[in-house]
Amino acid sequence: MLAGGASKSVVALGLSLCLFAGAGAHATDTMKLRNAQAETLNFTALEGWQDDDHAAAFDAFLKSCSAILQGTKAMRAARPVYGALFKVCERARDAGKLDREQARKFFETNFSPVRVMPPMHTYGYYTGADGFYTGYYEPEVVGSRVKTDEYAIPLYGVPAKLAGKKSKIFSQYDRVDIENGALAGKDLEICWVKNPVDAFFAQIQGSTRIKLEDGELLRLNYIASNGKPYTPVGRILIDQGVFTPQEMSMDKIRDYMEANPEEGQALREKNRSFVFFSKSALAPHDECLGAQGIPLTPGRSIAVDPTNHVYGTPIWIDAKFPLKSEVSEDTFQHLMVAQDTGSAIVGAARADIYFGHGTDVPHVAGRIKQFGKFVMLVPQSVVVKATIDIPLPQPRPKDIVADATSAIPAPAGKPNP
Repeated sequence: MLAGGASKSVVALGLSLCLFAGAGAHATDTMKLRNAQAETLNFTALEGWQDDDHAAAFDAFLKSCSAILQGTKAMRAARPVYGALFKVCERARDAGKLDREQARKFFETNFSPVRVMPPMHTYGYYTGADGFYTGYYEPEVVGSRVKTDEYAIPLYGVPAKLAGKKSKIFSQYDRVDIENGALAGKDLEICWVKNPVDAFFAQIQGSTRIKLEDGELLRLNYIASNGKPYTPVGRILIDQGVFTPQEMSMDKIRDYMEANPEEGQALREKNRSFVFFSKSALAPHDECLGAQGIPLTPGRSIAVDPTNHVYGTPIWIDAKFPLKSEVSEDTFQHLMVAQDTGSAIVGAARADIYFGHGTDVPHVAGRIKQFGKFVMLVPQSVVVKATIDIPLPQPRPKDIVADATSAIPAPAGKPNP
């Protein structure tokens, strides 16, 4: 019997969820949750469910619905979960503005909770946790439109003829080539910043706010990469014994690079991938866009693995996070919405929480690397069936933590550096 106490169906590795358009209908497609288990729950089994602000979650869900409702009949037929969400979104649109109680009842009426877990429920290094969580944010940096002695680190765009056409460009160059001037003279510089560490972190996050000297705010979003392999620098620092997995955070990586300029540069160069940006028309109060193409909501939007989850799917998170300090003691029990992705977000029970922007936000987001319960809300018209396969060996814990803390996904849902 797994935690929760309700009647459950347990599903193991290679899990195939045969999705039906409704009870009694024949299967029209299969959704696969690789390397996972799942169990059906009741909402009464979700600790903290009654206390969440479901109106806030509903508002975030409506943003996803604005994209889902633009889907074609072919799209809905090809992915039954998408089709089921389409019908729920029609009801959400018609419902209009809901208060907390009305929103909670809406989710309970239209969805069923399905707990998602790794292949083996109990590990040597943690017990009883379902998913693994990290955090990401939108950096803020001071910059200049022109190169000066102070502002000498460029953030690159792409050639106009390639904008929006290719996700990989300049694949003949790696990070070292580009930072040594391989693109000089091509007029691709959007702006310049002071610190190479700031440029590196902007690439990791996939978007950034540049505060120009004339007071204007320049908004940049990911548009392409060079397609080179990604190497998590946090894992390297752990392997070198600089930090333990428990100590590792984005702040630790930044502090190390700034305190050790030469070593920091060598560390960055081990990540051959390089990210390019485009200017966006977002206003200062607008949040950056996720992979679903809609504005993200701080504290309600998450990045997920799109091979396992459909954008717009509500996800219940129950975990202890280091929100107020470096101690993981703050309860986080909230309904989130899958609206983004990133190359480090792999697996059915893996998510990255968007925290927005602001002075303290990078420190909070960079500390998140915790396990917790991961519950997917499935439209009630979807019937779940499963098959069981043989579990695969588990990865080393330090690899999981290092990857998570040094490979936070891009807010715009593109591959990380």
